Amino acid sequence: MTTAKDIMHPGADWIPSHETLDRAAQLMRDLDVGALPIADVDERLTGILTDRDIVVGCVAAGRDPAKITAAEMARGTPRWIDAGAEVDDVLQEMQEHQIRRLPVIENKRLIGMISEADLARHLSDGQIAAWVERVYATG
Repeated sequence: MTTAKDIMHPGADWIPSHETLDRAAQLMRDLDVGALPIADVDERLTGILTDRDIVVGCVAAGRDPAKITAAEMARGTPRWIDAGAEVDDVLQEMQEHQIRRLPVIENKRLIGMISEADLARHLSDGQIAAWVERVYATG
């Protein structure tokens, strides 16, 4: 049985909810990632911040990324998957919510992220095609 932990990118970094978006952008650049999980003071997942959130939700809206926090950009209930979940459960979670990045949690702690690249490395062509069709479906 292949699990979420088997296909994830281990050691995902997160950003504290009080950090500003300019700092988040710097961290994304330094880590060469397009998204960061957001955590509260108790290191609980409160959301995911993407580079697109910063550009569209802040900069393009005329807001100052040095004055907006990650917590202000977190919307809705964050989606995540348990480290022991089977790959089919990972795919279902991502498809059902049309998300491209999924935090992996073990013992209430963030231990990794699953991205499109991780799926591409570990799934069959058929599984990837079905996933892409569902996640990118419009309407």
